[in-house]
Amino acid sequence: MSQLEEAVHRYNRLVEVGKLREPAWAEHLQEQMEEKGLTASGRLICPFLRPSFVTRKQYDSLVKTSETLISAIDRIQQMVLASPPLMARMQLLPAEKMLAGIHPGCQFAEVVSRLDSHLYNGTVRVVQYNADTPSGMGYAEVLADIFYDSPPMKQMRKRYHVSKLGGKKNLLQALLKAYRGSSGQKKQKPNIAILEFRQPFRSFPHTEYELFRDYFQGEGYATEIVSPEQLEYRGGVLRRGDFVIDLIYRRISVQEFLLRFDLSHPLVEAYRDRAVCVVNSFRSELAHKKAIFGLLTDESLLAGFPAPERKVVREHVPWTRVVGSSKTTYREKTVDLLEFIQKNREKLVLKPNDDYSDLQSYYGWEMNGAAWERAVREATRSPYVVQERVEAFRSVFPLLSYGTLEFREMQVDVHPHVYLGKVQGCSSWLSSVSGFTTAAGLAPTFLIEPRS
Repeated sequence: MSQLEEAVHRYNRLVEVGKLREPAWAEHLQEQMEEKGLTASGRLICPFLRPSFVTRKQYDSLVKTSETLISAIDRIQQMVLASPPLMARMQLLPAEKMLAGIHPGCQFAEVVSRLDSHLYNGTVRVVQYNADTPSGMGYAEVLADIFYDSPPMKQMRKRYHVSKLGGKKNLLQALLKAYRGSSGQKKQKPNIAILEFRQPFRSFPHTEYELFRDYFQGEGYATEIVSPEQLEYRGGVLRRGDFVIDLIYRRISVQEFLLRFDLSHPLVEAYRDRAVCVVNSFRSELAHKKAIFGLLTDESLLAGFPAPERKVVREHVPWTRVVGSSKTTYREKTVDLLEFIQKNREKLVLKPNDDYSDLQSYYGWEMNGAAWERAVREATRSPYVVQERVEAFRSVFPLLSYGTLEFREMQVDVHPHVYLGKVQGCSSWLSSVSGFTTAAGLAPTFLIEPRS
């Protein structure tokens, strides 16, 4: 039994037998989540009763892989910006392309980002880069604080060194560094606007962004949550009423923004004039598109990269291509892409190029031949990528169902949190491996090491 398996087994046994078998502690844990506003649409964002664990070896590998991969992504972004043919392969909307062409006035396209990865049999596989408006960092920290002092974790801490990973402090430091590194006049303490759409009829008490607002205010920074339609730009100043804005933490995706507004919006005008620092910049949409992995895994483009970056891409990024009628390479062999997709359903997944579209993903190994053929036709009509299947890690988690303790096997996706290219913490997303349950949610992630 591995170190990780032993820790999971020990935790699950703690809550399965003895005093902790009674649900009172679990009910209190969930009450704490509700009090902290850790809900979405009336449901707990974490319905599970165990955090996700990673070992020191896993975390160190995750950090090294992630930071090297992000360096490679930055390199391919610069190539795209300098090459119209590569830009065309990204399948951007015309307005997205125009926004990407505006220099953000800051050296960092992605100040805060998140990688979606699987830790399986000691190997890290990265399936996606969330570079536009990544979420979960604030919720994960509050969840970690709640779980850290829960009865089972108190027992676990007698046997293991347990470390919480990441936090809101890292985000604020990254925002301020980006602001100070941008062009334009600088204030010692910039006014911060968290940009999101107003939700006048929402039924849940808090959002993650209110957690950030409260923290930023507590650190002495004037911070407001602002909706795009409230913004005005005049005299070289972006404002919401009397609130002058120096720094925007953008929580609205580029696609969401462009569905409602055009490029004459005050935010775009202020951004173009470098009158405001926008984090993440609109240029981050380039890296957010899944097509970026299609470029990264193209050996003809990768050949000129530094050796460590080539190694990380080859070992940790699944083969990816934009779906279309074309010839391409797979494991150094030339193939007809559509024919290859049709014949290799069991090892491929079709994903929309942008997560914020209303298109769905298709997992070939879950479909019959006829359904897969229909999915491929759909993927040729809309912006899609095809990606090689990655084995996901599974683990058993306890949860409370109608007052009764249950154990369910869940798929565990680990999300390293990245600030200015450096990994500083991570969270985990758990999803069902069975069609009979819809249980899914965020889980705090603890670094766990045996006590000597």
